[in-house]
Amino acid sequence: MTKQYKEITQNINQSLAKLRTQVPDVMKGFSLLAQAATQDGALDKKTKELIALALGIASHCDGCIGFHTQALAKLGASQEEVVETLGMAVYMGGGPSLMYAAETLSAFEQAKAS
Repeated sequence: MTKQYKEITQNINQSLAKLRTQVPDVMKGFSLLAQAATQDGALDKKTKELIALALGIASHCDGCIGFHTQALAKLGASQEEVVETLGMAVYMGGGPSLMYAAETLSAFEQAKAS
């Protein structure tokens, strides 16, 4: 059964909203870190999101896959760019990354369809 990444990210967002009220300083710090890490520099935002996606696959992080495929869809990433990133994740992570690469392709297709 294919995971529904839009639902996964919606559920995580609900939990994150609670964390924002319970540990606001931690969440503000994380938000600032994310903003600083993803801003355009020597690498553009799309390239950074592709890297983040590969790391999410290697970490077996469903939420990471959901959020980063959504970001990539909004940034105009092509299926080819995502699939090449999946190939790199499999190369670096072996069999477990292959399983998550297959899931990630489904997540990206869901994100593009939304």
